[in-house]
Amino acid sequence: MGYVSSVWLGVLVFISIHGYGNIRLCEASSRVIQTSDQIYHTGYHFQPAKYWMNGPMIYMGIYHFFYQYNPYDAQAGNIVWGHSTSTDLVNWTPQPPALLRSEPYDFKGCFSGSTTLLSGGKPAILYTGVDFSDNQVQNLAFPKNLADPYLIEWVKSPYNPLIAPNSVNKIDGQNFRDPTTAWLNPDGNWRMVVGNQQNGNGIGLLYRSKNFIDWIQAENPLHFMNNSGMWECPDFFPVSTISQNGLETSTMGPNVKHVFKASKASTDYYTIGIYNLNKDIFIPDNKSLDIGLGFRYDYGKFYASKSFFDNATNRRILFGWVNESVNNREINSIRGWAGLQGIPRRIWLQKSGNQLLQWPIVEIENLRMNPVVQDTTLLMPGSVREISGVTATQADVEMSFSTKTLEKAEKWEANWTNPQEVCSIKSASVKGGVGPFGLLVLASKDMQEYTAIFFRIFKGDNNNFIVLMCSDQTKSSLHLPSSDYDKTTYGAFLNVDPVQEKLSLRTLIDHSIVESFGGEGKVCITARVYPTNLAVDGATHLYAFNNGSQSVDISKLTAWSMKTAQIN
Repeated sequence: MGYVSSVWLGVLVFISIHGYGNIRLCEASSRVIQTSDQIYHTGYHFQPAKYWMNGPMIYMGIYHFFYQYNPYDAQAGNIVWGHSTSTDLVNWTPQPPALLRSEPYDFKGCFSGSTTLLSGGKPAILYTGVDFSDNQVQNLAFPKNLADPYLIEWVKSPYNPLIAPNSVNKIDGQNFRDPTTAWLNPDGNWRMVVGNQQNGNGIGLLYRSKNFIDWIQAENPLHFMNNSGMWECPDFFPVSTISQNGLETSTMGPNVKHVFKASKASTDYYTIGIYNLNKDIFIPDNKSLDIGLGFRYDYGKFYASKSFFDNATNRRILFGWVNESVNNREINSIRGWAGLQGIPRRIWLQKSGNQLLQWPIVEIENLRMNPVVQDTTLLMPGSVREISGVTATQADVEMSFSTKTLEKAEKWEANWTNPQEVCSIKSASVKGGVGPFGLLVLASKDMQEYTAIFFRIFKGDNNNFIVLMCSDQTKSSLHLPSSDYDKTTYGAFLNVDPVQEKLSLRTLIDHSIVESFGGEGKVCITARVYPTNLAVDGATHLYAFNNGSQSVDISKLTAWSMKTAQIN
């Protein structure tokens, strides 16, 4: 069986590209940073040095990140595949573009796709091109020199386009994109999935090939869901039921489940189930947790993600694009850059078997310095305590909370079904019973500005306790006009028993991005925020807070300042 890995073709700005029909592809944007914009430019999150910004793989010990890139402008158009390399997934070196738009089948852009390592370890890129007629077609490219670990030059297949919409397959050429990493089945044939929609139904179209060039559409899609809209950037991979180690993409057999993920409506949903080899279809374990109904990778700003198997460390690693929380006028006229990558995350199957856990890759800890440690601390009702000694604009914070009693937990209302709405109603500034308690980050000294990441505990009808994790951005910035800035409050249910377990929280802070991991990776929430000069650089503060009427214990809080990585 061939060894398979993946590389995702990056997402740093998800937009609608005018003039390309209805294309909404996984892509990203960045621009030369003006001096006045340095306050929002990240220190250890990947951003290209300039202009437009797709995904990860490892080859000959070198990590590769490919991304959609406009070498001429900070706007959509002229999209090629940018390319950076790394030895640690933290520090990145730019390389020449891997794919340029040069042929009739990609004249209007080389858009998203994936990379597969074929038998013998030869990389192959499958990507979506846009042709003269605005049709989305699937293409293939190979490295020119397999002895080059940096894979500087790539050659497009003379058989391109491999798959194109036509009157026979009746595929909508405006909604046919983002081929997955391919996998090799026991029958010796390759499979891959391409995102699609038909009559409002999200579909992962399945294709088979013996030689990786001639692809035949299967009679049935790998997976579909009625009324779920267009499925972009699909991902399909195995996970172990007995180990936290990642699995090669072609792995099948006992102790293996599969994950199907689709990007839709600015959200990445995934579902866990069984890959039925006989029928060549994916069957979710629980239909109530299918795409759009169940788990998300992230409950904040996080989209068009892609995982890959890291054979050097036996991990499955997830990359995701984090867009801006500001309108296009502000991006284009004032700041001129947009989008970045979240910290790569290791992902594995929780013991329960119905949810993935996520955690920042261990390599990011090499950037930690000057730890500040606080042993068990009591947070009294209504208290705010500064965590001093940390560079608050660029930090990594780990802490956990517990309470001696939950007597003052607020009653959970029967009509509360959406955790994000509850987090908005019960924001950080709304005094509660058990909570809100957590962190105030990128905060000003006078508390006019802050982003709050917090927990709140409620009591259900059956004497059970319901835990919410929230990320509240309503006071993240005093910038005007406020209509230009998205200050959404995000929220999710955290499946933790607060009677038996502590509530853990890890938060990565990097100037304009805040990534939070609750319950040891059960819930992740990412935010983009833009404080004014009241809370940037040396004026930035970091606080622990408790706005509940019941005291809360903090168990050994540790915070590190973070070094700046080489990211472009």
